[in-house]
Amino acid sequence: MELWDAYNIDGTLAGVDLIRGEKIPEGFRHAVAEVFVFHEEGTILLMQRDRNKPNYPGYWESGAGGAVLKGESFFEGAKRELWEETGIVATKLEPTYSVVTHDTIYKGYLCRTDISKDSIILQEDETIGYKWINKSEFMEIFQSEKFVTSLKDRLGAFVNHHFRMDNCSEVQK
Repeated sequence: MELWDAYNIDGTLAGVDLIRGEKIPEGFRHAVAEVFVFHEEGTILLMQRDRNKPNYPGYWESGAGGAVLKGESFFEGAKRELWEETGIVATKLEPTYSVVTHDTIYKGYLCRTDISKDSIILQEDETIGYKWINKSEFMEIFQSEKFVTSLKDRLGAFVNHHFRMDNCSEVQK
């Protein structure tokens, strides 16, 4: 049984436990941390979701993400999800976005890395493939039907700021 902390709409802890798979009570939200991975040489990491996932099977998503566990901070959850889903160990993550929906608070982070590109480790039952792609390839997939729609919505402002400028060849610092 996976436990989550419940959050109020303002992002403060509500002092209530949530159980994965059970309906989130009205007025509460659970926490999800997402990590966009950018390689220092200029490429972006895309992960392909397992074909048996109930939502978006076989679709592409940028980096890693998932529910923040009970007792974890968003930052700790982001680091754990990144390691579990890719094998990347990150000590520094840059906050990029925060989105609140009717039952979830999403916080996004940017991970800059220089790891060996063939060192990605897939998480069984989560991911079935990965690829490092350049900016134009990313935009093509991001704008297609192959990219997780809900993640596309959350990443919109970040992508617009960093990738849609004519002279932008990398994620700006």
